Amino acid sequence: MAKQLLSGLTGADRASRRHVHVTFVQKAFTADDGRLLLVRKSADDPYHPGLWEAPGGRMQPAEGLDEHIVREVREESGIDIEPGPPFHMWDWLMRDGGRSPVRAIAVGRICKPLSRRLSPAHQVPGDHISEVRWVALGELPGYRLIPGMDLAVEHFVRLHRQGLADSLSA
Repeated sequence: MAKQLLSGLTGADRASRRHVHVTFVQKAFTADDGRLLLVRKSADDPYHPGLWEAPGGRMQPAEGLDEHIVREVREESGIDIEPGPPFHMWDWLMRDGGRSPVRAIAVGRICKPLSRRLSPAHQVPGDHISEVRWVALGELPGYRLIPGMDLAVEHFVRLHRQGLADSLSA
């Protein structure tokens, strides 16, 4: 299997001493009554302190796609969701001191809320979440979002206003 994975690399790729690790991330775009579910990163978050984003995170090796996004949303917000289709994709590079950089590949998915009452009861300390909130779509421009999230939010709002977000999540 490793040989198959390496077969797509060029000689220059294999000779390079630079290593970039890749991680897969899913973000749940969950709307209810004209509001979008957002979480705020805490002041001690190593990458984006104080900024807002849709709930979600890095996938664990043994998780399935739906299992992963359901777990992340429940941990970060306390609500249950029904995972829907992907609608947006983006990436960013995370640098952490002297270690190799990590390339995060993110997929935004339209999700349907199955519950609405927010609770921090299942939050994991390492997630660095300081606040969870339902935000009116019209108020989103006033929120400082993590890099890359702004385009995903704009895309989601456009779909939502056209009635497509609801039809895709059904």
